[in-house]
Amino acid sequence: MKKITEDIIYIGVNDHQIDLFEGQYDVPNGMAYNSYVVLDEKVTVFDTVDANFGDEWLSNLSAALGDRKPDYLVVQHMEPDHSANIDRFAEAYPEAQIVGNAKTFSFIKQFFGTDYADRRVVVKDNESLETGHHTFTFVFAPMVHWPEVMLTYDSSDKVLFSADAFGKFGALDVEEDWACEARRYYFGIVGKYGPMVQKVLKKAGALDISIICPLHGPILDDNLGYYLDLYNTWSSYGVETEGTLIAYTSVYGNTKKAVELLAEKLKEEGCPKVAVTDLARDDMAEAVEDAFRYGKIILATTTYNGTIFPFMREFIAELTERGYQNRKIGFVENGTWTPTAAKFMKLAFEKSKNITFAEPVVTIKSAMTPENEEEIAALAKEMK
Repeated sequence: MKKITEDIIYIGVNDHQIDLFEGQYDVPNGMAYNSYVVLDEKVTVFDTVDANFGDEWLSNLSAALGDRKPDYLVVQHMEPDHSANIDRFAEAYPEAQIVGNAKTFSFIKQFFGTDYADRRVVVKDNESLETGHHTFTFVFAPMVHWPEVMLTYDSSDKVLFSADAFGKFGALDVEEDWACEARRYYFGIVGKYGPMVQKVLKKAGALDISIICPLHGPILDDNLGYYLDLYNTWSSYGVETEGTLIAYTSVYGNTKKAVELLAEKLKEEGCPKVAVTDLARDDMAEAVEDAFRYGKIILATTTYNGTIFPFMREFIAELTERGYQNRKIGFVENGTWTPTAAKFMKLAFEKSKNITFAEPVVTIKSAMTPENEEEIAALAKEMK
């Protein structure tokens, strides 16, 4: 437990048992499932935690309550890492009311077989709930990143309970850079829904916020402009860091040699930052994160089954399904008899917005030639 303000207490848990978050994201430093209780004339709990930590969470809640009982459970997000213990809460505190919107209760019925019709409080966008000293205003945030998501603003303590927004990977008992794991979390999980995040940021901009309490990651209570600015950049598909990412696959090492030369030439040209990722061996989520971080990207791969090597195909799909846009892309292709990878990579971006393709396309036939080295130098000059 941790006091956030005089009335607000953190009652979340740390998960170091997890291997893959959402079945796909590597989380070497674990995960935090955040929950909060506000002690007022009426007591309000914000969200529950993952099913594996129900006992710990209920114990934390009981310790925070002392001899009191909760009056409300506000359900901001129905993803199971936050909602799994709604039924256990309802059983433990039969007089408490469940607060959510219409979609929330639709999902609750799907998960638990009941929508708590006899004890539910259905709220609408911008409606408020008064608990004494505190007034909670509900700010709907559909598709950030589920349709029922809502944020809650506490005008008394100027706290925004932000659901999954401003969250990050990593447990709270491990110190690590916020931006790195928040960026990977954002683009992996929320990134497709940039326009919806922009709408929420506009709503948040009208609020006087001193503290942000997300459902993952640390409570943010200092230099909030830094976090808000990053979220604005990410959700508007802007460039966070000037530089170039080279993402590649290589079968026998010849494409890798071309990439190594290209990285050297970019540095010689004064490129402010050169990042290189091997899509077959490096973490795919980190590669996606870097693709959205930098303003330029070079894709280097072999022709495979007449199209694109599988890891590159997957990587491009990860980008385009998240709305990849406002970027410049260069290509290096390799193929022994019919190099076609660049053609198919370009086609994969045909529905992407504001994409510029660099020239020349570097085409290698098996191994680099002196002519390829000159083309690589020219590409580096354009993509510096």
